[in-house]
Amino acid sequence: MRRIGIDVGGTNTDAVLIEEGKVIRAVKAPTSEDVTTGILDSLRSLGATGVLKGKGIDGVMIGTTHFINAVVQRRHLTKVAALRLGMPASASLPPFCDWPEDLAALVRGGVWMVEGGHEYDGRPFMPLDEAAVTTAAQEMKAAGLKSIGISSIFSPLDPSHERRAAELAAKVMPDAVITCSSDLGRIGLLERENAGLLNAALADLARDTIAAFEQAIRDSGIDAPLFITQNDGTVAEASQARRLPVYSFASGATNSMRGAAYLSGLQDAMVIDVGGTTTDVGQLKHGFPREANSVVKVGGVRTLFRMPDLLSIGLGGGSHVALDPLKVGPLSVGYRLLKEGIAFGGKQLTTTDIAVAAGLLALGDKAKVAHLDAATCRKVFDEAARLAEEAIDRMKTEAGDVPLIAVGGGAFLIPNKLPGVSQVIHVEHGDCANAVGAAIAQVSGECDQIFKDLSRTEALSAAQGIANDRAVSAGAARATLKTIESEDMPLAYLPGNSVRVRVRVVGDVAGS
Repeated sequence: MRRIGIDVGGTNTDAVLIEEGKVIRAVKAPTSEDVTTGILDSLRSLGATGVLKGKGIDGVMIGTTHFINAVVQRRHLTKVAALRLGMPASASLPPFCDWPEDLAALVRGGVWMVEGGHEYDGRPFMPLDEAAVTTAAQEMKAAGLKSIGISSIFSPLDPSHERRAAELAAKVMPDAVITCSSDLGRIGLLERENAGLLNAALADLARDTIAAFEQAIRDSGIDAPLFITQNDGTVAEASQARRLPVYSFASGATNSMRGAAYLSGLQDAMVIDVGGTTTDVGQLKHGFPREANSVVKVGGVRTLFRMPDLLSIGLGGGSHVALDPLKVGPLSVGYRLLKEGIAFGGKQLTTTDIAVAAGLLALGDKAKVAHLDAATCRKVFDEAARLAEEAIDRMKTEAGDVPLIAVGGGAFLIPNKLPGVSQVIHVEHGDCANAVGAAIAQVSGECDQIFKDLSRTEALSAAQGIANDRAVSAGAARATLKTIESEDMPLAYLPGNSVRVRVRVVGDVAGS
């Protein structure tokens, strides 16, 4: 198996070549404003080392913060037609009702609500009003909208109304990109609908970004399939990622966590990933990031879908440092570090300058930071350690001391001893752990739904089958699938012996 893993961060784009499970070469290039130039630069740097000569590559795995940045920064978003199936209920809380107004104004192309949907036990709530769906689609077309988000009450139990509405809309608007909320979310109408609407708002950006990634791979002379990393530390084929870009929102941090597990050999530990701009803290369980089981806000929008349980703080290798009074972060110079840092001839004091002055890093011109004495450096490092310790404490789930794996380009900010931590592990290639995590990623499938009138064994088996099928359609080899999470919960308040089952499986990329 020979793979290239690439992670596009806010500051650096990292690329690694992994061959038969070993890191052969790792390179860094500054992230470019158009992202693809940074990818091309990192692939060229990797090629220039000679390690790719005459070798076939099984796959290129790219992790990107492109999609979540678009939502957070309110850029490159598509106007969306929101179609909800649930009338006459739910009229008082229309789609976009709980969005920040500035974001809603950018994304809301129009709202249509028609009869349809199901009860909490899977019975039809109202018959789907097919004529109203067709009329809505004609109005969307007249308004010039090209992206549709469809949500229906309790569609994770029975997606048939959403599927039918999508068929009817596609007849009227064959070129439209349609997102069904049942493909994404869990039970909870507004949060699931929000995830679907965000996904629909990223339709154009996902198409353009992934096409640019594919072009960058071709331009660098590599003939290999493209995979995009997902929120749970796994990958999906480019076509699947193009359809569901929200599944890549938190992929940067999860790549680092998977890379940390791989490089350290630990399956259960805390991970701190110190990038150029932010630090992410999470927990590994069985080699995968612990998942958030509650509502996650993205750009101020409440969502409920597969996301890692992470805490992000404004601390990194490019963080601004003020000495009097002492303050580290949350602002960062980001990918402009090589222009704005004092050691590189700039005017902004950063944590990297402090590390250069303390002799921890051999970068830039040490003479330019010679005025920073040891006591000053120690004070800055102590403050960075305090911020990290606080974040780790908030994410721990047990009282005792736990091992901590420190990765990322800014891992020099994490000392070798921290309260509440049994040992701090700095791993080889840790500064490229994100790209390593991308390169070694597997493919996942998940099922989270309610089954009724089945025994517990039958319900678990049905959920397993759905999760397996979803993993295979995302590009996994069926023979390699294994279950990494399985839980079931009887629902006494529902009729018909109902049980909610959640199963997650992972498998190797087909053909690798």
